Amino acid sequence: MKKVLMKGNEAIALAAIKGGCDAYFGYPITPQNEISEYLSRYMKQEGRVFLQAESEVAAINMVYGAAGSGKRALTSSSSPGIALKQEGITYLAGAELPCVIINVMRGGPGLGGIQPSQSDYHQITRGGGNGDYHVLAFAPENLQETVDVVKGSFEAADYYRNPVMVAVDGLIGQMMEPIDMDREIMKRDLAPKDWAVVGSGIGNRRHVVNSMHLDPSELEMHNHKLDAKYQKMIQNEQKYELINMDKAEFVIVAYGTMSRICRSAIELLAKENINVGILRPITIWPYPEKAFHKIPSSCKGLLCCELSMGQMIEDVKIANNGKYKVRFFGRTGGMLPEPEEIVLAVKNFKKEVSHD
Repeated sequence: MKKVLMKGNEAIALAAIKGGCDAYFGYPITPQNEISEYLSRYMKQEGRVFLQAESEVAAINMVYGAAGSGKRALTSSSSPGIALKQEGITYLAGAELPCVIINVMRGGPGLGGIQPSQSDYHQITRGGGNGDYHVLAFAPENLQETVDVVKGSFEAADYYRNPVMVAVDGLIGQMMEPIDMDREIMKRDLAPKDWAVVGSGIGNRRHVVNSMHLDPSELEMHNHKLDAKYQKMIQNEQKYELINMDKAEFVIVAYGTMSRICRSAIELLAKENINVGILRPITIWPYPEKAFHKIPSSCKGLLCCELSMGQMIEDVKIANNGKYKVRFFGRTGGMLPEPEEIVLAVKNFKKEVSHD
């Protein structure tokens, strides 16, 4: 196994090439610019397409065109840029076009700041654009997992004929870690893309890629078809990790960079004989509700930790279904907590429970 030290954004770009990306369309925004910088250099060497669009709106519509022709298409951006892409994303979902979207999240709302955040959670998991649709959304914790997820996302997008989003934050995009770029990923049994628009030179096929259905009964049928696909994702794509759950007194629910900080916090808590586990979602849509059935009976409460004002906590409460007390700890605006802050939040939660 050969590992190479790489910066997060560059690792994402190389992983996309390794995952079979045929075409990339993007527009600069911090803190994800190294993705497009790397791809601008190496996509041409691979005989593939790189194009810096005139805007985020143009970029996502170029993705629509490339995906509609059956190519593996990629775009990347950061929070405000992803907001601008939302109309195109709902078109892609409605037309059942596979693609991969990288969101290197920064603080908001508005232009906000360029520091890491997780305040795009609602935007990602609640659609963001109009209509009844979902994107399959991953939120990896470290660079190796990010690389594996990016490579696998092209397989998942083709399998479900659906956009896939990989959500990391600015810290993961900018940090450096050793990576095995050639690690094997799960290959899926992919159907031929006989729906793709490939021009009139191949047989007599004439395909139209479109998300418009003016007949309401036809549109309802289409939405039921999409929902059947989403239900399949809910059944098969819930990914998560359970950490230190044996006889855990409290369970922290956290993902991405926040879960890394929580790992340090539970080590500090263990030195004080407070046993705390972590439930780490890897998919944030579908949300890993199955993981909540594996919380030990020793648990007295769930602490949802986020780099936001509290967005994932809604899904934690739904998955918990009233079984345990749920409390929240978060930092926002690009501020990262020290592990000791999470330790204090757990201790305060412990005091509250003991007084009940």
